Amino acid sequence: MTSARGTIRRIMRERRRAVPPAARIGAADGLAAELLAHPLAPGARVAGYWAADGEIALHAWQLRLPREVVYCLPVVHEDGRLRFAPWRAGEAVEANRYGIPEPVVAPEALLDPSALDLIVVPLVGFDARCHRLGMGGGWYDRSFAFRHLQPAPPRLVGAAFAFQQVAGELPSEDWDVQLDAVCTDQSTLTRPT
Repeated sequence: MTSARGTIRRIMRERRRAVPPAARIGAADGLAAELLAHPLAPGARVAGYWAADGEIALHAWQLRLPREVVYCLPVVHEDGRLRFAPWRAGEAVEANRYGIPEPVVAPEALLDPSALDLIVVPLVGFDARCHRLGMGGGWYDRSFAFRHLQPAPPRLVGAAFAFQQVAGELPSEDWDVQLDAVCTDQSTLTRPT
């Protein structure tokens, strides 16, 4: 099963990286429209990610969020889980050990994943059941392991190019955390009940 996941991961990463700049911009706008269809309460805490390695970008969505929504970015923590830092465009960031920008904030400003209402999660591949294949580091699965025992919040929504959907079912592991939905540049897929 691991080799199947590795093959899917390699192919999808190559396809993501091959998307031309103009198509990336259009895809980000399409994704923003799908994500904005998810209602948010005033003062909601939402998290996104800083796109890397060809991931579909969230900037169009983030810039269109209502002003009272608190937007956060993930911060890699020593315990192997993510925390989330409130951040607005233009505020200070610095690269983490993977070269991905993280907000520069005091440790006490970091939010636990369970404190958020909606988290938009990057992925490499997904299937019709809203199972997600990530980069393989386990950061999101460890951070949201509590969702195996309790329902949302936070709602977990994957973000992807439409071509990242695999035919059939993704091979899965016991530790994989299933998404509530996946939004692409073309549509939204909701987890079957």
